[in-house]
Amino acid sequence: MERRRPAFIRRRLNSFGYAFKGIAAAFRSEINLRWHVLSAGAVVAVGFYVGLSKIEWALVCFSIGLVWMAELFNTAIEVVVNLVSPGHHLLAGKAKDIAAGAVLVASITASLVGLLVFFPYLGALFQK
Repeated sequence: MERRRPAFIRRRLNSFGYAFKGIAAAFRSEINLRWHVLSAGAVVAVGFYVGLSKIEWALVCFSIGLVWMAELFNTAIEVVVNLVSPGHHLLAGKAKDIAAGAVLVASITASLVGLLVFFPYLGALFQK
């Protein structure tokens, strides 16, 4: 049992490495993911500036994670579709469109959360 533990831990650590490798590959190849990361950075900066509460931070972080996750799934689906259907195919296009739609839904949801969280703070800033 003791001998397997290091291999188990090593496999877990390797799985994190593969995950970060995938995130980095998507970041390098997808302009939309880079845009989402830049936008998230701006949102986090404003969040620190206005002093969000813990629950507001939870909502903002969840929303950012939701959008990034949707974008990563979208990228993975696009890569697989391109692999199995290099030519134009109606179903391949449909799969890509549906995945892009998921990113749009996540982005709209995150934007609505952002409005609900930040509107009171920004309204107070502009009234000064």
